[in-house]
Amino acid sequence: MERHRPKRALGQNFLVDPNLQRKIVDALGAGADDEVVEIGPGQGALTRHLVGRVGRLVLVELDDTLADRLASELGDRPEVSVVHADILDVDLADLVADPGSARIVGNIPYNITTPILFHLLSRPRPLEIVLMVQQEVAERITAEAGTGSYGALAVGVQTVAEAERLFRVGRGAFHPVPRVDSVVIRVRPRMPPPLSESEEARLRDVVRAAFQWRRKQLGKILRDHPDLHVPPETIETIATAVGFARTDRPERLSPDDFVRLAAHLP
Repeated sequence: MERHRPKRALGQNFLVDPNLQRKIVDALGAGADDEVVEIGPGQGALTRHLVGRVGRLVLVELDDTLADRLASELGDRPEVSVVHADILDVDLADLVADPGSARIVGNIPYNITTPILFHLLSRPRPLEIVLMVQQEVAERITAEAGTGSYGALAVGVQTVAEAERLFRVGRGAFHPVPRVDSVVIRVRPRMPPPLSESEEARLRDVVRAAFQWRRKQLGKILRDHPDLHVPPETIETIATAVGFARTDRPERLSPDDFVRLAAHLP
């Protein structure tokens, strides 16, 4: 593919190390029976290793020039589709025949990693997601309760999926060279979903409120946050049932604790 000038506005940093390209595709583990959606294929760094390897490949590219080039170069392959769109504006069910068995891969813009990840984790959820993300974001996604990186992002992901860091990618593997190192992560949604859609919505409200006031004690958050307003006389009962002290702060609660907390709130 003809060299493309990266666009800063789209957060374009192209992966130019072929060994790492192959390593990411191998981590996805997709084969001839799989539908794969690649987010931001760009100049085809991962695409060239996926074409001919997977049963169906859907390329979602926002950049006008790159989308046109991909369509021109791969348009004669019936198993490849190029979708010129922002992934945040496209539902997985509109891209693949069976969302629950689809695999997602991508080197995504770091400035919108969190919106993209939560968009991919909206229902219907794919089988597996393998993404290149900023190292600091990978740490936040996979953080354990009680650590400095733990917060709403970790709870939001880990309550509906299993997340793991696979391997680090140095900044020298990209053009242009970013200012940060990267990590490839794997996210596997829990199947079947452990919570109903209404339970997930309630959980999101609780987690958002808790970490908005993360420096405050849980008893005060439950009592005073405008999205919660838990009656003071019930807080001790809830704390005992879930297993925390009123003086604990939000980072003390594990993802499972937050699920129990949301279930006990009025």
